[in-house]
Amino acid sequence: MDDDQVQLYLAVRELAHARLFRHARWLRLHLISSIREFSQGISIDTSRLEELAVDFDPSNPEQLQDAMRSGALIPPKTDEQLAALGRLETTLALIEGWVDVVTAKATERLPKSGAIAEMVRRRRAAGGPAESAFATLVGLELRPRRLREAAAMWQAVSDSVGGETRDGLWAHPDIVPTSDDIDDPQSLIARLTSGEPELDDVDRAIADLLSDDRDDRPHEAGDGSAEEPKQ
Repeated sequence: MDDDQVQLYLAVRELAHARLFRHARWLRLHLISSIREFSQGISIDTSRLEELAVDFDPSNPEQLQDAMRSGALIPPKTDEQLAALGRLETTLALIEGWVDVVTAKATERLPKSGAIAEMVRRRRAAGGPAESAFATLVGLELRPRRLREAAAMWQAVSDSVGGETRDGLWAHPDIVPTSDDIDDPQSLIARLTSGEPELDDVDRAIADLLSDDRDDRPHEAGDGSAEEPKQ
């Protein structure tokens, strides 16, 4: 495969990442906060570590490495950790999916872009020793299928409403697509094309309060429902 084309493709991917984080300035802090939220619940099973120290055979260093890779020293994740991990995985899938779509568009005239993209996907799916250890210890794994689904969602949005509206979804964390949107891109597209943002519970509560406030106001004179002021 032509090295120049590979380098150009990878450079475009890096530029896409840089563009996204420059455009969505909240994203970096959001990722850091998500990682911190998850990591706050991590603890080490010191009793298991003491057992390993007692039974450790200096001539067999693989014993400790196996314990580390297996995650035996880390207790099961709490519900809060699992929720934080799910949000983090969704954000990373959205980022990589968006980058895939933008890169594919920018390199569509590159003769070997399709083959290079497939190579990148396979390398990302296979990972390496560091990625495997991280996935085991932390539980964070970028599932290839989820990345493809996120990319398919971004592509569907691009085809339906254009790149400008697609990129506008990164303007604020409250409007960035969710895991449900990845599962059902047509629902997201329907919201974008309806012209009316979907109200969440807080929005509905505020709307109800404003509606009640209007109902409680005295009717204006002349509408036939209020008494004329006394002279």
